Amino acid sequence: MTSIQKILIIKTSSLGDVVHMLPAVTDATHFNPGLVVDWVVEENFAEVPSWHPAVRHVIPVAIRRWRRQLFKRTSWQEIQAFRQSLQQEEYDAVIDSQGLMKSTLLGKMARGKTSGYDRHSIREPMASLFYQHTFSVSKQRHAITRNRLLTAHALGYTIESLPLDHGIANTRFPEPADKLPQPYIVALHGTSRVDKEWPESHWLTLTATLARQGIQTLLPWGNPRERERAERLAQANDSVQVLPRSHLGELAAIMQGASGVIGMDTGLMHIAAALDKPALALYPVTVPELTGIQGNSHGCQRLENLSGAATADAANVTRRLLALLEG
Repeated sequence: MTSIQKILIIKTSSLGDVVHMLPAVTDATHFNPGLVVDWVVEENFAEVPSWHPAVRHVIPVAIRRWRRQLFKRTSWQEIQAFRQSLQQEEYDAVIDSQGLMKSTLLGKMARGKTSGYDRHSIREPMASLFYQHTFSVSKQRHAITRNRLLTAHALGYTIESLPLDHGIANTRFPEPADKLPQPYIVALHGTSRVDKEWPESHWLTLTATLARQGIQTLLPWGNPRERERAERLAQANDSVQVLPRSHLGELAAIMQGASGVIGMDTGLMHIAAALDKPALALYPVTVPELTGIQGNSHGCQRLENLSGAATADAANVTRRLLALLEG
């Protein structure tokens, strides 16, 4: 590790995956406090790596947008500018924890020896052919652990004695523009797929019970469908407040001031866990064993992942949340 001074991380998306990479940065800087870390990430998630104090430069990439606008001159100009920004630095190690063909192409643009998962460990086996160093990391390990182990292998240390630390729990976010009611919880009712959502009637039960406990519920939203649901819930209960459309830093600040967070299978839940908030994650149709929320080893540890039938009883879920809030 002593010869490694500057590294580039390639972890572009999704939001939860980006948050899962943060502990690996904390590990690396534990062994080399002077380590310089740059990070390539999709433009929509560029705020997240910047929260970690060890990350020097965040280099946004726009693969999703470029694909949709491939024949536009501006897209190719942006691609060229991105390539030039990568090649301004020479890295001791380029670590691709995304494990996709598109991420290997990004790594090839950088100046430095690339490392990634081997063909048995990676999401797209063909991508492993393009790394200069490959490492075996079981797919049966949690996503956070996989990132930590890959980085440890690439940089030459072990994580056996290291606590899990996302490195952002003490980040100072800008104060929310509006004064928020106290105490409050944040309810992340939106998610990427309709079948992963919780029934609206369950949210009504939850918010009504919280109101009787004197706890306000704040509802963020990310699209018109989520906003309409949030507004219906607010109309049914005066203790429910719909938040304005917020960027990730604003939402992180709001969650940081919350008594706790409850939500669906969404990247924002992982931010809540990284911020050491009491958190209850609901997985009605997905399995959380490999991607569920994990908190910092020295944090509050009031976290729970509920899946399948355990999410079906709104009253039970509400009791579990209140138990987490009470500690």
